[in-house]
Amino acid sequence: MEEKNGEKMVEIRQRRKAGLSIFGGKSLEEQLPVIKTRFFQIGRDLGGSSHHHQYTKKEKELLSRYSSADYFPPHSQVYKHWLLKHARNLDWDRWLMMGIIGLCVGLVGFFMHQFIKLIAEARWDVAYLHVASGNHATALGWIALISILLALTSGALTVLFCFPAAGSGLPELIGYLNGTIIPEIFGLKTFFVKFASCVCAVGSGLPVGPEGPMISLGGLIGLGVSQGRSKFFGRFLPFGRFENPEDRRNFVSAGAGAGVAAAFGAPVGGLLFAMEEVASFWSIKHGWMTFFCCMTSTFITDLFNSAFSGFQYSGDFGQFKPRRYILFEVTREIPVNILAFLPAIIIGIIGGFLGALFTFLNLKFARARLYVVNLFKSTWAKKLVRILEPTIIMTIMAVMSVYLPSAFPCTPFQCVSSVRNNSYFGPLCESGSQYKIRTEDEVIRYQCPEGTVINMSSTKVYNNNSYNQVATLITQQGEEAIHRLFSRQTYYQFDYVPLLVVLGPYFILACWSAGTAVASGLVVPMLFIGALYGRIIGLSLVSLFGVHQSGYWAWMDPGAFALVGAASFFGGVSRLTMSLTVIMMEITNDVQFLLVIMTSILVAKHFRIVCLELIVFIDMMTSPNHEFYTIGDIMTRDPQCLQERTSVRDLAKLLVNNDHHAGYPVVTKSKRHDEQIFLGLITEQELYGLFSTSKDIFIGPDDDGSKTPTASYDVLRDVKYSDDLAIDIKRYASEEEYDQKFVDLRPYINKSSFSIPVSFSLRRCYILFRTMGLRHLAVVDEDNRCVGIVTRKDLMGFHIDEKIRAKEEQKEEEELTPISTAAF
Repeated sequence: MEEKNGEKMVEIRQRRKAGLSIFGGKSLEEQLPVIKTRFFQIGRDLGGSSHHHQYTKKEKELLSRYSSADYFPPHSQVYKHWLLKHARNLDWDRWLMMGIIGLCVGLVGFFMHQFIKLIAEARWDVAYLHVASGNHATALGWIALISILLALTSGALTVLFCFPAAGSGLPELIGYLNGTIIPEIFGLKTFFVKFASCVCAVGSGLPVGPEGPMISLGGLIGLGVSQGRSKFFGRFLPFGRFENPEDRRNFVSAGAGAGVAAAFGAPVGGLLFAMEEVASFWSIKHGWMTFFCCMTSTFITDLFNSAFSGFQYSGDFGQFKPRRYILFEVTREIPVNILAFLPAIIIGIIGGFLGALFTFLNLKFARARLYVVNLFKSTWAKKLVRILEPTIIMTIMAVMSVYLPSAFPCTPFQCVSSVRNNSYFGPLCESGSQYKIRTEDEVIRYQCPEGTVINMSSTKVYNNNSYNQVATLITQQGEEAIHRLFSRQTYYQFDYVPLLVVLGPYFILACWSAGTAVASGLVVPMLFIGALYGRIIGLSLVSLFGVHQSGYWAWMDPGAFALVGAASFFGGVSRLTMSLTVIMMEITNDVQFLLVIMTSILVAKHFRIVCLELIVFIDMMTSPNHEFYTIGDIMTRDPQCLQERTSVRDLAKLLVNNDHHAGYPVVTKSKRHDEQIFLGLITEQELYGLFSTSKDIFIGPDDDGSKTPTASYDVLRDVKYSDDLAIDIKRYASEEEYDQKFVDLRPYINKSSFSIPVSFSLRRCYILFRTMGLRHLAVVDEDNRCVGIVTRKDLMGFHIDEKIRAKEEQKEEEELTPISTAAF
C-alpha cells in the first residue's frame, strides 16, 4: 500500500510541475496539437481586425487547461478579519516598494547590457584580425565556434532546466495580467535561466534582441520583490499586506514598465507600454507609482551604463552621457516638410504588410517546428531538436557574416567635389565637419585596405579610407548596425544592393529565431528590418531628386526614413501606437520627425496580428453588434452550485472531477419561498485551502457551526498543494462516511462577487468583465436564481462567434418551420 501511495505521489508531483490538475488528464506535451491546414486560411493565419482567431479542437482543449485569477481579493468574513490586522489607508510602503522594484530592474538592465556588449566585442575583435589578413576560413571557424557554443548554451539552459524561460515571456506576462494563471513563469529559477539564456543568445549574434526578456524579467522582479518571500530564501521583506491579487498584479505591471524603461532608456515609454499593452486594468494612482518605478529603473541603468562599457570603467561616474543612454541618438536634426508625409504613408503600408507577413511566417515556422518535434517519440530526442535549432540558425548567420561581405567591393569614403586628388594617395576625402556629404567613422573596414590619413595643410586633414557596406550591417551588434542606418546626411553610405541583400535573409532568420527555445525578444530585429527598407525608400528619393543639404528639400534623408521605417515595422508587428511613438522619440532624441513617425505607425497598425501563444486572453476590443445579443446567449448554463453547508464528500468530488469552473456559486434558501437564490461565490483554491486545514472544520449534520474553528485567510491564500492533500481529497470523495460530514462555507463566501441579469447586454458584460478584472460572473434570473456563469473563456472571440452563429442558425430554423408546415 505504501509503495502504491509512493508511486501516486511521484505522479502527482510531476503533474503539478506541469501546471495540470493533480487528479488526472493528459499532459500538455501529449496534448500539443499538430495542425494541418491550408497554407493561407482566413481566421487561422490571416485575417483583418474583424476576424477572431479560429482554434482547433486540440487547441481549445489546451486553452481549457488554464485557470484564471481574480483582480480583487474575495470580500469574505475571513478576508475582512485578515484586513484588520494590517495597516490601511497608507501608501508610503507602496511607493517604497515601487522604488525597490525600479532599483532592482535597473541593475538587472545594466548587467544585461554589459554582458552582451562584452561578449559581442570579444567575439568579433579576434575575427576582424583574421579577416584583415585574408584568412576567412580561420575567421569563420572562430565566429562559428564561439557563436554556436553560445547559441547551444542558450537553448540548453531553457530546454533542460526551465522551459517556461524560453522566448520573450511577453505573451505569458500579458496573459497573467489579463487574468490567466500560467505555471512557473515567475519562479527564481525562471529568472536566472531567462537572464543567462538571453545574454548568450544576443551575444552569440542570433537575430534577436534583449528587450522582450528584459520586460518579462521586470514583471518577475515586480512579483518576487513585492511578495517578499521565495521557496529558497523564505520571507526576506516585511510587506505581508501586498500578498493579495490586486497588489500583486499592480506590481507586476509596474515591473514590466520598468523593464521597458531599462531596456530602452525610456521611462515615459515604459509607463505607456504598461498602460497600453501589458495592464488590462489601470488607475491614475497606479499610473503615478508606475511612472516613479520606471523613472528609478531608467536612472539606475543610465547611471551605470554611462560609466561602464563591457564592465570597463570609463570614468566620470555620475555624468550621464547621451551616447550611452540614448540608444540611437540622432545628432543632426532635419526640418520636416509636409511632403514627407507621403513617403511616410507608403512606408507605413509596407510596414503593415511586412508585419503581417512576419507574423504569418512565424506561425508557419511554429507549426513546422511542432511537426518536426513530434516526429520523435523520445522526450530526450525532442529536447535535442529544440536545443539544436538555434545552433542551425547561428551556423547560417556565421557563414553569412563572414563570407557575404567578401562578395562586395570596398566602398571609398564619400568625397566632396572641392577636395583635390593626389596621384600618390588616390582619391582623398576631407574630414572637415562643414561638408554635409559624409561617411561615419564607425563603419566596418573588414578586409578593405586601411587608408592613409595625411595633414596636407595646417587646418585640413585628408584620407583615402574605404569600408565594406555589408560588413557594417551584419558583423556588428544589432544596435550598432541600427545606429549606422539611422545616421543623418550620410546619403550614400549604403547602396540599394547591400540593403536588399541583407534584408531578405535577415527577415527570414529573424522570423525563424522568434519561436526557438532561447530567451530572446524581437525589438532589435524589428527595428533593423524596418530601418533597412526605410533607408531604401529614403535612398530612392535622393536618387530621384538629388542631394539637398539645406533648404526646402532637406527632408529627403535616407537616415530619417530609416527611423520612420523602423517605427512602421515595429508597429506593424506589435500594433503599439502611443507607447511606441514615445519610445522612438526617447531612444533617438529626434522630436522633429514626431508627426511623420506617428503617421507611419498609425498606417501600419491597421494590419492584424494573430497571437502565437495558446493563452486565454480577453482583448480590449468588442464589436458594437454585440449590443443586439444578451449574456444569456453565450453563458455556460446550469453551473454547479453549492449550499452554504455542503457535505465533505460532495466538495471532494468537485475537486477530483475537476471538470467545472474554478469558481462555484453559493446559493441559499429564500426566506419568502423555497427557491435557491444566489448568495456569492467561492473559488476552487479556497476549497483546497479548507481541505488543507485540520478536520476540525468538519461538522455534523445537526451542528450549526457556531463553535467550529475558522480557517484563516492566510491559509486560503497560500494553499500548499501537497501530495498528501491530493490523496486525502480522493479518500474523502470515495468514502461514504463523509456524506455525513459537512463544511460551513459562510465565512469564506465572497459576498461582493458580481452578478448580472440574464438579459444583460453582451457588449456591456464584456466591458464590465475586462474593466473590473473579473474571473467569474454569475448570471441570475428575475428571482435572483443562478442560471449561468461567465468566465474569460466564454468571452474569447472564437467562443462568442460560435455561440452567436448557433443562435442565428436556430433563429433561421424557427422562422422556416411554419412555412414548411403550411406547405402540407
